[in-house]
Amino acid sequence: MKIVERQEGIIIRILIIEDEPKIREVLIAYFVNEGWETEHTGNGHEAVSKFDYGQHDLIVLDLMLEGLPGEEVCRLIREKSNVPIIMLTSRARESDTINGLNLGADDYIVKPFRAKEVVARIYALMRRAMPDKHNGQHEEAIKFNRGQLVVQLEEKEAILNGHRTGLTATEFKLLSVMSATPNKVFSRMDLSYKVQGYRYQGDGRAIDAHVKNLRKKIEPDPNHPIYIITVVGLGYKFAAMPDETDRKE
Repeated sequence: MKIVERQEGIIIRILIIEDEPKIREVLIAYFVNEGWETEHTGNGHEAVSKFDYGQHDLIVLDLMLEGLPGEEVCRLIREKSNVPIIMLTSRARESDTINGLNLGADDYIVKPFRAKEVVARIYALMRRAMPDKHNGQHEEAIKFNRGQLVVQLEEKEAILNGHRTGLTATEFKLLSVMSATPNKVFSRMDLSYKVQGYRYQGDGRAIDAHVKNLRKKIEPDPNHPIYIITVVGLGYKFAAMPDETDRKE
């Protein structure tokens, strides 16, 4: 995310993909008030085209679009970019939301929503994507399993067997939180608060979806994970310890 810090706030470029003109107008008004630059469309095909040549730092994506459904737009964008995506949906079923998260969205908001909530979620997502400052971490990278997995703290990326994994901001935050304290069991409520920046809601399936996506990228075999382990009835833990040469004294 290419963010410019100025005295009045943080400037980012947001692509709004929403087919309801009134909702687009409200979002644009609130985003401009925050000092953010916006571009918008209500058509799925046009959205993919705009992203092809545009330089956007974040996407707000409706699921019900003209031309191409939001799920397909998300899938196509995820094939080439880890840009943060917040989904908007009028579908109340949690299964629809989980499907969106499984496609790689970082967050979701169910309609009807308050524009202030969208702004708050964007700030929370930006904090995940921005470099950490004064967090007490001095390592540039932490290695696990004899260097097979490398967590790059400055670049907010993970390297598996020498290859970049293309983690989203939410996936990296999830990995960094868990790997910082190996073998500690985190409940879904803990992870929702630490990773997403707000209190837990729902039955935890949103966190499960992010864990599933993370496993696909960092596990040698996602069906038999060695890093992100499920603790039945409790939550998840990161099972690997840092390589000896990379541990703090």
